[in-house]
Amino acid sequence: MICKHCGTEIADKALICYRCGNATTEPRIKPPADGPLFDRPGRARPPMAAIVIGVILVLALLYLFASR
Repeated sequence: MICKHCGTEIADKALICYRCGNATTEPRIKPPADGPLFDRPGRARPPMAAIVIGVILVLALLYLFASR
């Protein structure tokens, strides 16, 4: 088989041309042209600093109550 893009002789069952890297056939499934695939609203995560401060406060309170 001859590559459509660069004219190199390639194997008959080749999926891509080893010289130019282009596909030898059209893709079976074409991606949608409008917008990103995973564009869905999600919950906002709390900042990592808030989580760390919360854990430190909980540990400090546990220490204070355990020492009495």
